[in-house]
Amino acid sequence: MADDLLSGGAEKAYDASSIEVLEGLEPVRKRPGMYIGGTDERALHHMVAEILDNSMDEAVAGHASRIEVELNADYSVTIRDNGRGIPIDPHPKFPGKSALEVILCTLHAGGKFSGDAYQTSGGLHGVGASVVNALSDIMVVQVARGKELFEQRFSRGIPQGPVEKLGAAPNRRGTTVTFHADEQIFGHHRFKPGRMMKMVRSKAYLFSGVEIRWKSAIDDGETPTEAVFHFPGGLADYLNETLGKSATYADKPFAGKVQFQEKFGVPGSVEWAINWTPSRDGFIQSYCNTVPTPEGGTHEAGFWSAILKGIRAYGDLVKNKKSEQITRDDLIAGGCALVSCFIREPEFVGQTKDRLATVEAQRLVEGAVRDHFDNWLAADPKSAGAILDFLVLRAEERLRRRAEKETSRKTATKKLRLPGKLVDCSATNRSGTELFLVEGDSAGGSAKMARDRQHQALLPLRGKILNVLGAASSKLGQNQEINDLAQALGVGLGTKFNIEDLRYDKVIIMTDADVDGAHIASLLMTFFFTQMRPLIDKGHLYLACPPLYRLTQGARRLYVADDAEKEEWLAKGLGGKGKIDVQRFKGLGEMDAKDLKDTTMNPATRKLIRVTIHDDAPGETADLVERLMGKKPELRFQYIQENAQFVEELDV
Repeated sequence: MADDLLSGGAEKAYDASSIEVLEGLEPVRKRPGMYIGGTDERALHHMVAEILDNSMDEAVAGHASRIEVELNADYSVTIRDNGRGIPIDPHPKFPGKSALEVILCTLHAGGKFSGDAYQTSGGLHGVGASVVNALSDIMVVQVARGKELFEQRFSRGIPQGPVEKLGAAPNRRGTTVTFHADEQIFGHHRFKPGRMMKMVRSKAYLFSGVEIRWKSAIDDGETPTEAVFHFPGGLADYLNETLGKSATYADKPFAGKVQFQEKFGVPGSVEWAINWTPSRDGFIQSYCNTVPTPEGGTHEAGFWSAILKGIRAYGDLVKNKKSEQITRDDLIAGGCALVSCFIREPEFVGQTKDRLATVEAQRLVEGAVRDHFDNWLAADPKSAGAILDFLVLRAEERLRRRAEKETSRKTATKKLRLPGKLVDCSATNRSGTELFLVEGDSAGGSAKMARDRQHQALLPLRGKILNVLGAASSKLGQNQEINDLAQALGVGLGTKFNIEDLRYDKVIIMTDADVDGAHIASLLMTFFFTQMRPLIDKGHLYLACPPLYRLTQGARRLYVADDAEKEEWLAKGLGGKGKIDVQRFKGLGEMDAKDLKDTTMNPATRKLIRVTIHDDAPGETADLVERLMGKKPELRFQYIQENAQFVEELDV
């Protein structure tokens, strides 16, 4: 079954010649953040995902049916599969090395580039196993292949000897990887049984043909020490378990699976499950080739497009004209969805693969889901009617609040009583509007002239905002800067915050590109995290990226973000004649309005960083914020001690 889905015909030979080599391993230990997203607990657990993804690729390709994941007493991890086993014969380009050693000691070496050994895979980049090897003080790999057992040991990416033959293994096949994360890299962080088991269970849901066995020698009192996961129902089982006893508008979720080969003539598939409930907020969890994509991407866009077009078409069919008002935001409210696609050569944003960027995925997923959704709605008019009524109510409520917002915006500036401080925009609704939070009056003056008056508003902040962590609520209420900010946004603090009352689509922190600016930005982010977290969760908070330097050579003027970019341009020149003049900005107020607009405020030419929260383990982000921004200096000092070893350059 899986062979038919993904191998595309006759199985290609999987041996040393299947392994391609692109570059060396040296940068990983120096800059681990580039490869696994950091050195924190999330990055640590990402190492497990990298090895597990390789075993899942074997299962999805039809070569493995069982995977075992074990957390050992010394906090090392063992992952075992019954797949083909990593090739151990000499590599054609490196005759003195086995393919196993090349895979584990070379970046971008693997069997997943040409598509011959794997039609689809989660380990696209070919760096996963080698990165884990580089960041482990001990790694032991055993390969059972051709009824023989082989082993090779590594430490911090360096082979501790050649591949050794251990003996006969007539009843065994596959790869076993055991690794212990290097404390020089990850410090005090340790694997969490609960977090690991959740990852393992989700992988089993994503491919119904695999059985994953979980075992842990670490007992945290909450997580089972042994479990077996096998879910023939796939994502439908996952969704039903997630929703539990919550009331839903459809008796059974809209779920299905489509092979792209049958519909579009290309390898791969999409599986989905969705239901709507009044009992909880909506969510979507998406995956590509079993890799979680928490920031979504093109497969999510295709899925929501199919659902939106389908529900509008059904509304038109039953002559409910209000269905035309339904938007994607209405679908997501109360819509609990899971989407998993398998495609060949996916393109991700970043090595940690948080967002899928493959353009073709949107067309494939939308085309596959749309027909099935139309048929599902027509076959179950009771559920279809309940869902349509719920979504129409959501749309009407959204439009009503928008109308109220348009009315209130006209008098909002008077209510705020901030003459000369809040410089509001003229747009009458929230869509497309932006509020820039700027330091002081000088930056505010330049920004006022640089802004788009229709859509961009400004709120200058004087000095450093109160560190809200640990501050009494009475102190918050008495702080003028916080009151001004809350009133400008149109929302309350803490439990009184309502995202529907937010007056701007984007809230952009625009501080100077120096240490003081970074401190003000961190205080503001702490404020939003503790008092207005939904604003971050819904993607409304951003950081502006003003330049630090201006380089001038004759008539040519160039703005650069940091020292590294400055040195790069100084080395190669600006393309003009004469000496290059370098000016470092002490603040945004030193930039004239035109240049501030072009570099920092114009949506067509600027760069923004969206503030997001990666909180895979409950409370992880809150704990980090408390350590760094809380009242206890000893926690801050401890964090600095634990992480100072990772700082390579200081700008003092």
